[in-house]
Amino acid sequence: SFKSVFTVGGVPWTGCAVLFLQSLCPGVNLLSLYKDNKTKFIVFKVIKLTLSDSAGGLEGYEILKCHDADPFLGVEIKFLDVSTCQQFLESYSSGTMRQSLSQHGCRLLTLPQEISVQTQLKASTHTLDPYLDQMELCLQQIHLSKPERLRDEEIERLEKELLDQTFNHAQTPTQEESVPINAFKFQNRVFKDRMLTQADVQSFSSGVGRQWKFVGRALGKNCRALKGPAIDNLGREAKLSRLVKALEDCKLMSLAENILDFQP
Repeated sequence: SFKSVFTVGGVPWTGCAVLFLQSLCPGVNLLSLYKDNKTKFIVFKVIKLTLSDSAGGLEGYEILKCHDADPFLGVEIKFLDVSTCQQFLESYSSGTMRQSLSQHGCRLLTLPQEISVQTQLKASTHTLDPYLDQMELCLQQIHLSKPERLRDEEIERLEKELLDQTFNHAQTPTQEESVPINAFKFQNRVFKDRMLTQADVQSFSSGVGRQWKFVGRALGKNCRALKGPAIDNLGREAKLSRLVKALEDCKLMSLAENILDFQP
């Protein structure tokens, strides 16, 4: 594993990368939207959700700053864990990160269609995009790139706002007993439970990509019938509620929303 390579002498592995984002859709300028105080928080939330999907959760990295790199919006990320960084690089190189950004952007910015996004990834002055097939080299460049600053005050404020919003949402009283037996709750909304259809499996398998092994593990934990490695086992064996729960556990919220055709 890369962990053993990079935790030299017990010193924790860290590294920095800058993710550059640009929308290719006319009328949707991510940099302008971030600079506008009315939409800054929404763009930040889109970035946070995208990173959570791509890095497998909220741990192992932090955003240090978002800066003007016209025409791009630059997002400086500090990685605190090599496996998190590796998972992010895999999502980035496979295109799942772009897809996630596009979906969250469309939903939170209430756009008529998903946005097409151009991205670039740099560690210090090195552009990593041409070397994404060389995982070890990319990890090494990110590891050698040290943060030039502490977390920006603006990011501190946005993180706090996001935390407050999440906390307030969690405090909203929910009437668990009002959920019928053949139903389940997702993001405070009740959905009717059913066996998965072929269309569900299709939507899941096209969106999950390399994250399948994590979801498979989450499904297999509490259901013996789903321990098989093949995605096709899902259609024959799983219920919608079980798949959605596994996706929630793996922090793949946008994929769950797609399958449920969830509109906020």
